[in-house]
Amino acid sequence: MDAPASLVDKLRIDRDPVEEGTRHTGWMLASAVVIGALVGAAGVWGLFGRKAIAEPETASARANVKAAQPGSTAPAPPSGQLEASGYVVARRQATVSAKVTGKLAEIYVEEGQRVDANQIIARLDDTNARANEAVAVAQMQQAEAMLKSATVALDDARPKFARQQKQFDAGVISAQGFDDARAAYNAVETDQFVKQRAAEVANATLLVARRNHDDIVVRAPFDGVVTQKAAQPGEMISPVSAGAFTRSGICTIVDMDSLEVEVDVSENFIDRIRDGQAAVVRLNAYQGVDIPAEVIAVVPTADRSKATVRVRIGFKRKDPRILPEMGARVSFLSAKT
Repeated sequence: MDAPASLVDKLRIDRDPVEEGTRHTGWMLASAVVIGALVGAAGVWGLFGRKAIAEPETASARANVKAAQPGSTAPAPPSGQLEASGYVVARRQATVSAKVTGKLAEIYVEEGQRVDANQIIARLDDTNARANEAVAVAQMQQAEAMLKSATVALDDARPKFARQQKQFDAGVISAQGFDDARAAYNAVETDQFVKQRAAEVANATLLVARRNHDDIVVRAPFDGVVTQKAAQPGEMISPVSAGAFTRSGICTIVDMDSLEVEVDVSENFIDRIRDGQAAVVRLNAYQGVDIPAEVIAVVPTADRSKATVRVRIGFKRKDPRILPEMGARVSFLSAKT
C-alpha cells in the first residue's frame, strides 16, 4: 500500500509552462478591455455632456436673435435697441360718396391727382333734384300769395271791428251783434296766422330741396391725393349700401401729410417705449434710406391674441417716396442714442 504522501503526489496537477503563460495573457486582455471601456465612456461623456451643457447657451443666443423680430416675446438684444415692423398708414383718408342716391353723371378726377378742399370732384344726375326744387318754389309762391291775401283781409277787418266796438260801448249795437263782429274778426286774424305758418313751412321745404340739389355735387372734404377711383359715369351711387349695380363710394382721397407708421410691439418690451422717443424708419422699398421719426403715441390697449401693443410713429421729415400701405421697419433709439 502506498504511503499517504505518495498518494498526495499522484493527485497533484502538473501545470505546463505554456498553459501558465496563457492564463496570464488572458488576464491582461481582460484588463485592456475594461480600461478601453472606461476610456470610451469618458470620451462619450465628454462629447455629449459638454454639448448638453452648451445647449442652454445656444438657446439663449437664438432667443436674443429672435428678440430682434417684431412681436417676439424673447429677451431683447444685448444692445438695448428695439425694432419692430409695420406699415405706413394715413390718419386722414376718406372714401367720398354723394349724400343722396343718384346716377353718376360726371367725375372730374383720376387716380394720382391732387385735389383741394371743397373742389368739385363729381356730379350726379340732377333731373329729379331740379324738378323737386321747382315744385318747392311753386309751393312757396302759393303760400306767399295766400299769406298776402290773409294779411289784406286782416287789415280790412281791423278798423271795422274797432268801429263796432265803439258802437257797442255807446250802446248802438246789441251784445249779440258785437259778439258776431268779434268772432268774424278773430277768424280773419287766425287765418292770417295759419297762412303765415304755412309760408314758413313752404320756405323750409324750398330750402331742403335746394340743399338736395346741392348734394348732387360731390366735393373734396380736404386737401389730398386721389388713390382710388371706384365709380364711372352712368353708375348708381348710394351712401346707404352697395348692391349688385350700386356703388357706395366714388373715390378715395388720402391726406399725404397725415402719413405715419403703425407697428405692433411685444408687451414684454412696451415699457421701453415712450411718447416723443426718437426712432428711425426704414421702408422695405428703400432699404438704404433712414428716415428720422418719433413716437406719437402708444395706443393704450393690448392685442390678447398676439400679446402686442400698437405704437404710432410719425415722420419728422416728409418724403414723396412714402406711400400708404408700404412695409416699414422701425428702430426705437435708446436715450443714449
